[in-house]
Amino acid sequence: MMTLMNKRLGVLTAGALAAGAGLYAWSGMTPAKATFEPSRLATVEQDTMVRSVVATGKVEPISKVEIKSKANGIIERLHVDVGDIVTAGDVLAELDKENLLAQVREATANVQAAEAALLAARAQLEKNKVEAEGPDVEFARRAAKRAEDLATQKLVAQSEFDTAQSAYELAINRQKVAKGQLAVAQAKVSEAGAQVAQARANLERADEELRNATIRAPIAGMVLTRDIEIGSPVSSILNLGANATLVMTLGDIKEVFVRGKVDEADIGQVQFEQPARISVETFKDKKFDGRVTLISPMGAEKDNVTTFEVKVSIDNPGNELKANMTANAEIILEQRPDSLIVPEAAITYDAERKAFVDLFDPNEPTGRRRVPVTVGIGNGTRAQLLQGVKKGDRVILPS
Repeated sequence: MMTLMNKRLGVLTAGALAAGAGLYAWSGMTPAKATFEPSRLATVEQDTMVRSVVATGKVEPISKVEIKSKANGIIERLHVDVGDIVTAGDVLAELDKENLLAQVREATANVQAAEAALLAARAQLEKNKVEAEGPDVEFARRAAKRAEDLATQKLVAQSEFDTAQSAYELAINRQKVAKGQLAVAQAKVSEAGAQVAQARANLERADEELRNATIRAPIAGMVLTRDIEIGSPVSSILNLGANATLVMTLGDIKEVFVRGKVDEADIGQVQFEQPARISVETFKDKKFDGRVTLISPMGAEKDNVTTFEVKVSIDNPGNELKANMTANAEIILEQRPDSLIVPEAAITYDAERKAFVDLFDPNEPTGRRRVPVTVGIGNGTRAQLLQGVKKGDRVILPS
């Protein structure tokens, strides 16, 4: 009985060993399937392929104005803050006006005094004109002539004739003096007129300084910066020029621009009014439309690299883009719709510069299948493939 059981165990053991050997032999003939990290697989997409160059810069308003005061003084009132929207003529700030109002009152009084002096000088001139005409000279002459005739006829005493003659001579002398004073009176009128003009000019200057103490917006826009507070001293731009105190900065941000640099290898393909797409860090999923509005005619060299300045203007009706945001302006050089697109890193080249990509193929022992492709346009990160792949294929990226 024991012998029969031992025989059966021997047969089962031999069968198990044979099956194990066969399984081992089959596994040695069929290698394990290759696997790839998901990050190394990219799907062939069908989309519009865009060839472009990127100019990086800061968002700037089309128009920006630094506000400085024409008057010296102390800030008494501030009517706006950063971010406020203003229109041309709006009051932004006011200086202390007490001394300026006193100067206006003093200048007004000086004008009134000068005008009164002018009226007096004109009255004196009119009086001298009348005296210069000598209205009593003719009367005195006739009286002296009548006295002379009567004295000749012995009808009056000689003394009466002498008195009449003396009166005539005095009248002539007064006329001569009045004629001499006429020029002096005319000069005094001119002098008084000049003093009136000077007093009025001083009043206008005082009025202007008083008006300058109210700082108004020269343009419509947004308050970008406010550089002073109530109580801050302000120096006049008329006295210090560019070194005068900066009160605030205004900018019209309804239309902004990005000023960036393009390499000399690409600048020849950038054209005026060329479309551009602008991206900023704040709006990661949004693109803003723009257009090229300026291409510098002269390049700038730095570290042996020559670049050209390009300005891309952007409509900003919602004021979403803020001044000094860092932006990338992607200038569109060429667009091809319905293109098959892969990452440029997936494309390899042989010694003859023939292009290939490795497709993920689970039916292949290595999990990949190399296919030749024809490359179209690229933008440095993605490339268009004209043939060799189809939409949905998965290409293998280098590790």
